[in-house]
Amino acid sequence: MSTPQGPTLRELAVQALSSTMRGYDLLAPKFDLTPYRTPDRVLDAVTDAVRPLGPFGSGLDVCCGTGAGVGVLRGLCTERVTGVDFSAGMLAVAEASHPAGGGPDVGWVRADARALPFRPVFDLAVSLGAFGHFLPSERPGLFAQVRASLRPGGLFVFPVGAPPAVGSRAYWSLLGFDAAMRVRNALLRPRFIMYYRTFPLPGVLADLSRAGFKARLLPLESLGRRPDGSPRARLVVAAVAE
Repeated sequence: MSTPQGPTLRELAVQALSSTMRGYDLLAPKFDLTPYRTPDRVLDAVTDAVRPLGPFGSGLDVCCGTGAGVGVLRGLCTERVTGVDFSAGMLAVAEASHPAGGGPDVGWVRADARALPFRPVFDLAVSLGAFGHFLPSERPGLFAQVRASLRPGGLFVFPVGAPPAVGSRAYWSLLGFDAAMRVRNALLRPRFIMYYRTFPLPGVLADLSRAGFKARLLPLESLGRRPDGSPRARLVVAAVAE
């Protein structure tokens, strides 16, 4: 599941038995050595798809973790970039990994994405790989917080992968993982929120619309297409409705 320098099975077990925040504080020093970090090819695909939609002055990485999205924003924004996350451990790694200089100013804010402390000052917001940490009932509020942090006409973008074919190995793997997490959270406290099957695209688009966004989908062509010709991944581009 990770490189030899990554977390051990015992460390992953301790993380999974912690709260979501504490789990990521523990995992932070080795997070970038795990498969949970967004792959570079996805970061590159997102960057290439968003660049023609600019220019952008300021950018926000929502649930920034160790800063993968901040790296994307530094290549797209000209003024400043901000990463926000609720894990102090992840922010510490992010700050060390993205020193100042060589691009727009970078800042880091510790906050819960469900209560973002920003005025509408950003032109572009991204989020990469974090939505499984929010229950479906929390999604409308999350989107509303991002909406309130963007200027009129600002964009909120994030990639979504095509769901695995029913009955495939990936399908059963994700189904089994989510089932195990539901059992864990029913029996143990504090809960660790991480699910893979709670972000269906139709519901997501509906929640974006209710939060005041007008969304469209762009295929991430560099990530390929499935045998039926559909994209393996799309970019959701949600513009603040004016």
